[in-house]
Amino acid sequence: MGRVQAMIPRRKQPEQPPDTEDSDSPFAGPVVVPIEDSIDLHAFSPKEIPSVVEEYIAQCIQAGIYEVRIIHGRGKGVQRRIVQSILEKHPRVSSFKDAPAEAGGWGATVVELRRC
Repeated sequence: MGRVQAMIPRRKQPEQPPDTEDSDSPFAGPVVVPIEDSIDLHAFSPKEIPSVVEEYIAQCIQAGIYEVRIIHGRGKGVQRRIVQSILEKHPRVSSFKDAPAEAGGWGATVVELRRC
């Protein structure tokens, strides 16, 4: 399958003035990332997770990818709770569960997307 690319919001460069919308972000514009069957959220702050997950799901559906793995890490479970809260409410998510141990265990969530 070919790789599809999506625009994920980029962080601003550190030299950006602090009065910009997202002054703690080191990127100046959107980051183009290939759409694959998994995404690692370690590079994103908790406040960015909802928009990143929403856009990732939309791009996966557009690319015909209906089983995905969202890597949020183990830690204290903050990002896991954020991700699973989004998935519970998303109309295109048919189910989700912790990944098998060899795929990240409770540090990742496997998601089945509806094909409708």
